[in-house]
Amino acid sequence: MEESLLFVLIGGVLAISVVVALVASHAGVPALVAFLGFGMLLGVDGPGHIGFEDVELAQFVGTIGLAAILFEGGLSTSLRRLREAAVPAALLSTAGVAVTAILTGFTAHYLFNLPWLESMLLGSVVASTDAAAVFATFRTSHVRRRLARILEAESGGNDPMAIALTIGIISWIQQPTYSLDNLIMLLIQQLGIGLLVGVLLGKLAMYVFARLPHSIGAFAPVASVASALLSFGAAELGGGSGFLAVYIVGLAIGSTPSRYRGPLTMFHEGLAFLAQVAMFIIMGLFVVPHELFDLASLSIVLTLVLAMVIRPIAVWLSIPFGNFTHRERAFLGWAGLRGSLPIVLGMYVLSAGVPHGQMIFNVVFFVVLVSALVQGSTLNWVAARLGVLDKLPHDKSTRQKDSLEKIYFQVAHQHSIASATVREVGLPPRAHIIEIKRRSKQIEVTDDTVIRPRDRLCVEAPYSIHPEIEDVFMRWRRRV
Repeated sequence: MEESLLFVLIGGVLAISVVVALVASHAGVPALVAFLGFGMLLGVDGPGHIGFEDVELAQFVGTIGLAAILFEGGLSTSLRRLREAAVPAALLSTAGVAVTAILTGFTAHYLFNLPWLESMLLGSVVASTDAAAVFATFRTSHVRRRLARILEAESGGNDPMAIALTIGIISWIQQPTYSLDNLIMLLIQQLGIGLLVGVLLGKLAMYVFARLPHSIGAFAPVASVASALLSFGAAELGGGSGFLAVYIVGLAIGSTPSRYRGPLTMFHEGLAFLAQVAMFIIMGLFVVPHELFDLASLSIVLTLVLAMVIRPIAVWLSIPFGNFTHRERAFLGWAGLRGSLPIVLGMYVLSAGVPHGQMIFNVVFFVVLVSALVQGSTLNWVAARLGVLDKLPHDKSTRQKDSLEKIYFQVAHQHSIASATVREVGLPPRAHIIEIKRRSKQIEVTDDTVIRPRDRLCVEAPYSIHPEIEDVFMRWRRRV
């Protein structure tokens, strides 16, 4: 009876979460805020009256959920996009996080009268941007592609830096012999081993998924989940960043020409949504609203300083060079959304028993909440005001957003698409190969048609997904 009731409760919470997501989407409220609010309603101060104090369970759920979100983000991003954004994103993910942590730590020290190390710990916890919010926002946004890709790559790559800083400063607080040298070595170890494991297992995953036979196609999601778990676990066991490794492996699988890419992306989008639901509801349960009021005003001040002063400074110092206009830099500054990782790291602080840990967690909760509400809900509006939206062509006869267009691709011997069947090409759902010309003759196109070198393919797709088709073409040109 108790097990049946548990199933009903879990199913009911998930069903309500779908409704909450729908309402939040129509109201323009970030999903993070909606799910946190739902969790708080279920908590001790809400109608649900559910008491929840298991810090380690909350931390575990947050870690798994964040890994799932990062893997899905990598899976949905092509290597071509990453190459275009690699240098500025890497600088923002490292130098930008360090600058943000230090300046936020200074601000927190004077606002909350915290000791210096605890202040820097708070700065490190809130230093990274939110992968889930950024990935979700730019799927439907018309922000210039270069800026969107920089922010996507940054949000996928800056979590390891923030985690390493947080773990290092916690060790510094707990161990008097710890020093800045130890912290720097920890950063190098976390990033270096995470990168190495991610690249090695990513190459292995690319080899496997490019050759996964159709007879076991139903197990493709099992293989992708296994890849995510193995990469995360192997990096963590080796002393590296599992989050960096899992993002790189997701990126590798997403950039592999395969008949399974579309279904896998949809599958992991669902897993990422489920991860967000679990993470934010549990975090909401953990929050006791009546304990937050004393910190509300100063936490809001810290959030506004972080968004309007510290993040823009970090952007300018991290990428002082490059072909960026003042408006583009301003947008990169405003787009530093805080989200899931700071709350997860707040759990790390609580579970470590750090002095002032509860206060740090409460401040972090406010920072995330206010950032999501203020920055998350105004991101597209700010982009429009700064003039950093891509302009759609005005030729309505051929460039309506949903009009179909024909795009041609010439297959060469070295291309990965050569010898693949039509069902294996990995086009987006609304794109199709409608014509194949072989030696000036048009051949019949079926799912089992084998594509050969020197074939000329005609792909029909809506104009609105043309960038996705370009990414697919880049994967087709890769040698596997």
